[in-house]
Amino acid sequence: MKHSPKLAILQSLDVMDQMQMENVLVYIKGLLEHQENIDYKNLKKEAMKEIRQALRQNKRYGNVQLLA
Repeated sequence: MKHSPKLAILQSLDVMDQMQMENVLVYIKGLLEHQENIDYKNLKKEAMKEIRQALRQNKRYGNVQLLA
C-alpha cells in the first residue's frame, strides 16, 4: 500500500516530541513570513514602478497639482 504525503507527515508528527514539533512550527512560520515578505516586495516594486511612470508623464505634460 502506498503512503500518501499527508499520511507520511501525520506519522512523522506522531513520533515527534514537543521540542521537535516546536522546531517544525518555527520553520513553517519562517517560510510563511518569507513568502509574505516576497509579496510585500513585489507590491512595493509595482507601486514604485507606477509612481515613476506617473512622474514621467507629469514631466511630459506639465505640472499637475496634487490635491491634499
